[in-house]
Amino acid sequence: SNMLNLSLQSLSLGLEKKTFSSQELTKFYLERIKRHNTSLNAFISIDEDKSLLMAKKSDELIAEGRPSPLTGIPIAQKDIFCAQGWPATCGSKMLENFIAPYDATVIEKFNAAGAVNIGKTNMDEFAMGSSNETSYFGPVKNPWNLELVPGGSSGGSAAAVAARLAPAATGTDTGGSIRQPASLCGFTGLKPTYGLVSRYGMIAFASSLDQAGPMAISAEDCALMMNVMTGHDKRDSTSVERDKEDYMSQLNGSIKGLKIGIPKEFFSQGLDPSVQTLVESAIEQYKNLGAEIIEISLPNNHLAIPVYYVIAPAEASSNLSRYDGVRYGYRTKEYDDLMDMYFKTRQEGFGNEVKRRILIGTYVLSAGYYDAYYLKAQKIRRLISEDFTNAFKKCDVIMGPSAPSVAFKAGEKKEDPLAMYMQDIYTISTNLAGLPAMSIPAGFTNNLPVGLQLIGNYFSEAKLLNIAHSYQQHTDWHLQSAKGFD
Repeated sequence: SNMLNLSLQSLSLGLEKKTFSSQELTKFYLERIKRHNTSLNAFISIDEDKSLLMAKKSDELIAEGRPSPLTGIPIAQKDIFCAQGWPATCGSKMLENFIAPYDATVIEKFNAAGAVNIGKTNMDEFAMGSSNETSYFGPVKNPWNLELVPGGSSGGSAAAVAARLAPAATGTDTGGSIRQPASLCGFTGLKPTYGLVSRYGMIAFASSLDQAGPMAISAEDCALMMNVMTGHDKRDSTSVERDKEDYMSQLNGSIKGLKIGIPKEFFSQGLDPSVQTLVESAIEQYKNLGAEIIEISLPNNHLAIPVYYVIAPAEASSNLSRYDGVRYGYRTKEYDDLMDMYFKTRQEGFGNEVKRRILIGTYVLSAGYYDAYYLKAQKIRRLISEDFTNAFKKCDVIMGPSAPSVAFKAGEKKEDPLAMYMQDIYTISTNLAGLPAMSIPAGFTNNLPVGLQLIGNYFSEAKLLNIAHSYQQHTDWHLQSAKGFD
């Protein structure tokens, strides 16, 4: 059990020194999943034979002296990524029996690094949700308190990392789906700059917003994962062409003189006072480490949620039109004609939240409403981006809460979509602008974790990881793991 809080680097060292083999490490985590997944529902699919075969191959690489830093290390993969021969359900009945015929680029990169796929994690259906309660495979529980939600849509990955059912996991973030669960479950999660991680083979929700990123214990672990996950991909037209970076290189740099922007809009009504207190004391800690605090404004931030709920559903309605019962995925059993088959397939195959968003999206794109809604939202999206551009003239990083509250009770917001959407009030604007942002553990209130959000300028991931790492050298919030999962 002393393996449980080991960093990815320590695990890597243990493998290199033959303290344990990849097969032993993989078995160790598979056992933990067997023991705890019934109560957490973090994984949708496990394939012990596949995982152990990958571990065996990793052990061979290590024996030949050809390992890379993640060789032999088990990583949980969000069930939005296609991995050849594994189910890729996206949390939907629509894809319940879909076995991916190819690897997503992200999966390909982990495979090439010799990492072990330890299983596919549960998620909100088609990544639509902030509590992991929209999954066709049932809700995921928060390891800190099983009556609470883990956040979403990457809730399975979040619970897996928080309960140490895997040393690290992948997530995707369209409006906060890495950072909000990182905050609610108490670990480190990074949403990279849009286009930095390939979207090829990642099942699409909203193509101009979706971005994959790492979910792990620490900033250092996230840096190691970023070294694997990033890079230009000609199969993804939105993939950015730029030289690959080493995200470990700046980790230990000094943050003296760092200018931290504090948006007054992030500390207004709606923020839980106990969350605010912890976020403010984390910022105070940065001041003690030599940073300078500057008040800034993001005047259009209050429009982020309405803009998002026009743009994201519009893109979703177009992306999800491929699930029609003809090409692949679920098809209704009995139907009269083609229209009837489309209708019943989609009616039976999609859950309520997905249907709600498809309807909103189709509505805002329809002839009479396109200008009033979709076009208007795109214009405000531009203004939201400009707010950040102006802010970064004054500061190096923006800090604030990741989520407005700690984890809430399962069922509490399920019937109230607007209350649920407010969960992403602090995270959505960065997706609209395409900026990188992360959430790091900043303490506990009532034994529940709280996250501090760091927002950086485009392609400043190495700097963000350095800023997060500096804080993690002086605090141990990130090393706390949920009790009862030994």
